[in-house]
Amino acid sequence: MTAILDIELVRTFHAVARIGKFSAAAEQLHKSPAAVSVHIQRLEAVAGGRLLNRDNQSVSLTALGKRLLLSTTELLSTHDRVLADLHGNHLAGRITLGVPDEYAAHVIRDILPTFAAAWPNVVLELKTAPSDSLRDQVQRGKLQAAVIAQARGQLTMQAQFLVATTPIWVGPANKSLASMDPLPLAVHAAQCPYRQAMVASLKQSGRRWRVVLDSPSNQAVSACVEAGLAISLIDRARVTESMQILVGLPVIPEHEVVFVRSPSSDGDEAVDLLSQAMQQHFRL
Repeated sequence: MTAILDIELVRTFHAVARIGKFSAAAEQLHKSPAAVSVHIQRLEAVAGGRLLNRDNQSVSLTALGKRLLLSTTELLSTHDRVLADLHGNHLAGRITLGVPDEYAAHVIRDILPTFAAAWPNVVLELKTAPSDSLRDQVQRGKLQAAVIAQARGQLTMQAQFLVATTPIWVGPANKSLASMDPLPLAVHAAQCPYRQAMVASLKQSGRRWRVVLDSPSNQAVSACVEAGLAISLIDRARVTESMQILVGLPVIPEHEVVFVRSPSSDGDEAVDLLSQAMQQHFRL
């Protein structure tokens, strides 16, 4: 009998792979952890092998899992576009969306084109700014929605969890800067939670620092680190070959990326659909 790839199983697998935890994926999918486990087991039976390495804290992809994730990404996008076409292009509207600089390229390149193709009559207007600034603009109704980073568990109105992220200290790959006094820092914009976490942790530990670069640009911060001028705090997933992870510095608590929306967007079908697209396709 020919095996059939169930789209619901694939969607569950993508959620677990993106979020990295069964419990958080189950919460996002509105399923029980047991149901998510069953979905993965059924998909592994079809795939012919283990897709995930699991421990008590998190999950990681096996070689087979990486292949399946890569080969089914476009499948999910195509499936959603077909459904949108079947339901017609009647939906129209305008969404003002905020995205931090560090996630802007991913959202613009990997998520919004599919959304725009499915809903061509929905006008998108984008703004990049630090997370705290975007949250404030959503709260004041200046933006309808935003993707923001925040400390894990921070209460935010109308927030939809997208993915957990672990901020880590990084320095240049071929140069040791972590023992310098004061520490040379490349810091993010004032309203970025990573800048706040950096400063608070160094103050608490009694370490001195000096600012080499103060920039709202994630690319500028990364370039400063890679050039050997400073150390900084970035998502673990964004460490490059020209960087090294630093030890001996204050441990930064886990953060999360969430999709927030203004109270005025309640019941807005276009924002609802954008929220779904972010949940399904956002990854670090």
